[in-house]
Amino acid sequence: MKFNARRTILNLKNTVKLTKKSDKDVYIQHLRLVLFGIAAVGTLGFGIQFIFSVFTFGR
Repeated sequence: MKFNARRTILNLKNTVKLTKKSDKDVYIQHLRLVLFGIAAVGTLGFGIQFIFSVFTFGR
């Protein structure tokens, strides 16, 4: 398989032409979802670390 620069650039141009800018409501919805996921993972990690720092198992 050979790298074809012209075809790659053509594919990139076509992809940019097909994409559309999302409106503000969709952007805010995705931002909330991502921030909620980050907060959930952080809370879970903090909870696990807190539990294992308070309760020492096997020591």
